[in-house]
Amino acid sequence: MTRHGRSAEARRFETLTRRVFGYGLALLVFAIDRGIKAFLLGPVALDRVDAIRLLPLFDLRFMPNSGVSLGLFTASTEHMRLILIAVTGVIALGVAAWLSVERRRTDVIGLGLVLGGALGNIYDRVVQGYVIDYADLHIGEWRPFLIFNFADAAITFGVLILLARSLLSGEKPAKTGANTPTENS
Repeated sequence: MTRHGRSAEARRFETLTRRVFGYGLALLVFAIDRGIKAFLLGPVALDRVDAIRLLPLFDLRFMPNSGVSLGLFTASTEHMRLILIAVTGVIALGVAAWLSVERRRTDVIGLGLVLGGALGNIYDRVVQGYVIDYADLHIGEWRPFLIFNFADAAITFGVLILLARSLLSGEKPAKTGANTPTENS
């Protein structure tokens, strides 16, 4: 046993379990995103109607998105689309690498959501040439958000979890050498 009461093997198992959970969450988000889009473009035929009103504040509306968040960096050429795929792919690989070493449960959840959402949008960009957006939140004609999809929502919530945990954790950066106060200071 270690001074924390758990063996090294138990800690390794817990770390492995968190990784499996994080990657599993990413796959679940990806699968849900793919399922929703397949349903909306298949049986619902959302791409062939103007909009489907579900609630006074929420419509389903097909919107191909050739850019990234907030409509930035629109890929107007095939070359630009490939660059967006490469950049978002590198970011997704970075998130996957971070997930493989992360130990905090909340960060594993946040990273799993971000990775799954990124994979969903990358898949769209590779297969369709654009990201399929469909969720339209509005108040009358005012739209506080751009039209988005499940993958976008997962990325947003994942980033918010990571930011909140980081800001609220109370962790202080380690001090080094000469600036470290001593008992006699």
